[in-house]
Amino acid sequence: MTALSRAVLKRCDGLGFTAPHIVDLDSYGSEAGQGLRDYIAKHHHGTMTWLRETESRRNHPQNLWTEAKSAIVLGLNYGPDTDPLITLKQPEKATISVYARNRDYHDIIKGRLKELGGLIARDTKKDIKVFVDTAPLMEKPLAAMSGLGWQGKHTNLVSRDYGSWLFLGVILTAAKLAPTLPEIDHCGSCTACLDICPTNAFPSAYKLDARKCISYLTIEHKGPVDEDLRAKMGNRIYGCDDCLAICPWNKFARESSEIKLQARDDLNAPDLTALAALTDSEFRRHFSGSPIKRIGRDQFIRNVLYAIGNSGQPDLRSAAQQHLTSDNPVVSDAAQWALKKLQH
Repeated sequence: MTALSRAVLKRCDGLGFTAPHIVDLDSYGSEAGQGLRDYIAKHHHGTMTWLRETESRRNHPQNLWTEAKSAIVLGLNYGPDTDPLITLKQPEKATISVYARNRDYHDIIKGRLKELGGLIARDTKKDIKVFVDTAPLMEKPLAAMSGLGWQGKHTNLVSRDYGSWLFLGVILTAAKLAPTLPEIDHCGSCTACLDICPTNAFPSAYKLDARKCISYLTIEHKGPVDEDLRAKMGNRIYGCDDCLAICPWNKFARESSEIKLQARDDLNAPDLTALAALTDSEFRRHFSGSPIKRIGRDQFIRNVLYAIGNSGQPDLRSAAQQHLTSDNPVVSDAAQWALKKLQH
């Protein structure tokens, strides 16, 4: 086995990545694949049908690329500069997940991974492929096996150096590289991430039912949200950081130095009234380059209307009323629900 060159290690640092961690794919076990099969069998994936359709390829990186011998896992810190949960106490404002308060991380990371991959291919004379959360590859189990962190009881990666705030990128290579050691689980008896979940989306530690997860409901779920869950969403209009932000290991987290990942002022605590008034063209312009743009204006307005209904602010009624006649039945339903809530 060979080690990564000093030039690659230096460039990782220069591009803002963590130190690279490496998995020997010939030794990669079947635990992650079995976990995925159990997850799908219990229908915890909800309407994310692509998980079922790509299950066999996700089970092992070599099912995705048979020539792969090693996986190089890298993290990019996106630590916030403020408490991401502070806006939950401001009902007239919207709460947006930290990762979506500026540029889409996929666009930032992929080009850098390609640059690194080119250096690795040059040094090893072997082919590479790069991945950033868009291919059937389970990055979190790879990151845990590589030693970059461990999967906490909320199923997300936790790092002793960065807490909850790491974007993951993976380079698969046909080269046989010296692996790094896996990280052990440091969660102990702590259940803070499970206890804080507003929708009880964790049936048990290390298990997530996406059908109750606010990140899933606001981003992946396209239809109307069950009414009992709407009331628990609060003012979270895109994603949810509760289980990430509460983790005690965030005491070691640091603010991101990546300018493109630092929160835009207008997305830290935007007014629900202003968001509800966005036309389609205004929505696309306002969220240009943002991951929020991909859910589309109607689904975004649906989420905003749920937040308005949960606000307890009668002066937000007019913001909901304008959507009663929407051509989209999901939006008009959300407007009706919001107005009904504000009457109580």
